[in-house]
Amino acid sequence: MPAEKESTMNKGVQGFEVIDEAKAAIEAQCPNTVSCADIIAFAARDSVFGAGGLLYAVPGGRRDGLASLIDEAAENLPGAFFNSTELSGNFARKGLSMEEMVTLSGAHSTGELYSFSARFPQDPSMDAAYAETLKSKCPSPRNLTDSVDPVVAFDPSTPALLDNNYYKNLVSHRGLLASDQELWSSALTRKMVKYNRNHPGAWASKFAAAMVKMGSIDVMAGRNGEIRNNCRAVKFRKLLLCVPAWLRSARSKSYFKLEFYILRAM
Repeated sequence: MPAEKESTMNKGVQGFEVIDEAKAAIEAQCPNTVSCADIIAFAARDSVFGAGGLLYAVPGGRRDGLASLIDEAAENLPGAFFNSTELSGNFARKGLSMEEMVTLSGAHSTGELYSFSARFPQDPSMDAAYAETLKSKCPSPRNLTDSVDPVVAFDPSTPALLDNNYYKNLVSHRGLLASDQELWSSALTRKMVKYNRNHPGAWASKFAAAMVKMGSIDVMAGRNGEIRNNCRAVKFRKLLLCVPAWLRSARSKSYFKLEFYILRAM
């Protein structure tokens, strides 16, 4: 069954091998103690520090989930064309306020977007010069036989720096996603965008606090979940618990066939 990271909404996510390397190093020193969920949270903290110099404490103790389903990405992630009400509702379902939604959106001052412009009309509110730049990088119609999928930076000025330039771009009508530009267009969030543009230090503090809060969403602890040995698969023993006792004890051909399919799926 396809995993959550295979969703088209997660197409640009990279760095899985970094998590694998960190997990292997930790397991060699302290096996079955630090979860993959904690490693990802710590890696996010270090990435924020490396890209923007923001430092915040991350509590540990998370446990790993027992399933990863591709449909969960579309069910939980905000859409690229959400309006401010839809964005606010999406974050509210996870216990985050509208202010925190606008604050966390500042993460789009880094990263890249894969081209999909050929399928959608141009945002009429977009800065004309910026629109022409995007068209030159994401031609329409695109040559679908080309193996290279063009990407564009969310922030063309400081693409590798986590800063409040994201909000400056929105005020200048240079938001790459329609849902980004919506934060400036909407009366519900415009004042928040303007404040974050004018107060970089305050935004940085709010961003750090919101990252800590986001890291506590739907956390598994205690006896829930598990601590994986391999971040790409749940523990084999957990899967076998779903097999009826009579089948496990019989060691029948069906049981061995089931073991084979479980291992192949992992």
